[in-house]
Amino acid sequence: MTRRLLLSYLTLAALVLVCLEIPLGFVYSRGERERVTNAAKDEAESVSAFASLSISAGSAARDLPERAAHCAERIGGKVLIVDRSGALLASSHPLSEREERELASWPGIAAALRGIATADVRTSTIGGVEYLAVATPVRHGAEDQGAVRITVPTRMVHERVHHVWLLLVLGGLGVLAAVAVLGFAIARWTGRPIRELERATNELAVGGTVAPVPITKGPPEVRSLAATFNRTAARLEHLLASQRAFAGEASHQLKTPLAALRLRLENLESDIALNARGSLTAALTETDRLARMVEGLLAMARLDESAAVRERVALDQVCAERHRAWTPLYEQYGVHLALAGDFTGEVLAVPGAVEQILDNLLSNALRVSPPGSTVSIDPRRHSPHERRFPHRPAGPAWVELHVMDEGPGMTEEQRRRAFDRFWRAPDAPKGGTGLGLALVQRLAHASGGEAILRRAPLGGLDAVIRLPAVGRSGPGAPSQRPARPLQTATRGQA
Repeated sequence: MTRRLLLSYLTLAALVLVCLEIPLGFVYSRGERERVTNAAKDEAESVSAFASLSISAGSAARDLPERAAHCAERIGGKVLIVDRSGALLASSHPLSEREERELASWPGIAAALRGIATADVRTSTIGGVEYLAVATPVRHGAEDQGAVRITVPTRMVHERVHHVWLLLVLGGLGVLAAVAVLGFAIARWTGRPIRELERATNELAVGGTVAPVPITKGPPEVRSLAATFNRTAARLEHLLASQRAFAGEASHQLKTPLAALRLRLENLESDIALNARGSLTAALTETDRLARMVEGLLAMARLDESAAVRERVALDQVCAERHRAWTPLYEQYGVHLALAGDFTGEVLAVPGAVEQILDNLLSNALRVSPPGSTVSIDPRRHSPHERRFPHRPAGPAWVELHVMDEGPGMTEEQRRRAFDRFWRAPDAPKGGTGLGLALVQRLAHASGGEAILRRAPLGGLDAVIRLPAVGRSGPGAPSQRPARPLQTATRGQA
């Protein structure tokens, strides 16, 4: 912002200087030229009057050469005086015989012999010096007696004009330097509260809390913006604190009554008739479902209120650990749990996110998988040039974690709605809460990745979690490693 403001100030100042100094320079140049031309005309008329008196008195041969030499010395130029026939009467500088014979044909002298005064404002170069030529007739009454031609060097005029242009340029640069210093100070004064607001906004986005921004600096509009930001930050901090307190208190206050309710329902089993045992079992099932729903809501609330920093997670180790943990349960239902794929190395994720994602996906896959089918955990590392998610910006590399089952799968419409909270497919098995996939998506987004559902090759569901990979570049890092061998849980009895 400071650079843009300073550039705008300098541009405006430069435009003003150009609009003022260029016309001023041209006006001064034209004024100097007119002044020299008028001075040369006055000098020519003075010599013409003296020549007229001298010719009338018959002393032209004696007086005119001295007058021409004195005038030329005084003005630093040259003076020529000719009679009515164009013959040379006096000259301040020597002429060749050819030049003397051609004097009557010179443009200025020829016009003056016809009674027309001329001023050749077009400069010509003689001996490397520029001159201004003025010719005027010599008259006595109505009688033309000859002509006078004066050439004045304009070198001094040009030097003065160039000096003035140089002063204008240096003055303009000085003004621009002053504008730059003053503009930089103003831009810094204007931009300082904006930079403080930017810093405070970043702190608020990262940590959820920020110190109030001073509202006594900068223009009135910026101070008003700072006051509004402080109110917004205070309200947001209050809301986050309230949500944090609710999540912490509810996690204790809700679990205890649910556990007590389940215990009381279990204690009623011996006192209930056999024909009412089904209702008791249904009540216990709903109690477990309510407990899972409360746990899911609390997990999402804690995720919303916390701004967890991503850390490096060894995805291979997490996948192997969750494979070992879920294998016994899969064996009870007669479902294979396979672990395959590449050695993916480390990914960036919020703490505990990968474990929760795998637990939710494996729980959903087990619920829909028929006995004898296979559920696969398949992490894959992709190159930077591959684009599987066009709407996400491509990073240096990423890892896709696939959890594939062979269940009934979902339609395209169902896959689009599967991440909505509390949404469950019409034919979904009982016991779900509709929060598992919503939590998976939130965890993936918080880790800088994405979650998507696809149709599996064998007709089931392919849950894909994309996570940013940590680069493995280094002197000893291998470029390729062999694929992980397929690990399959032993089939258990259904």
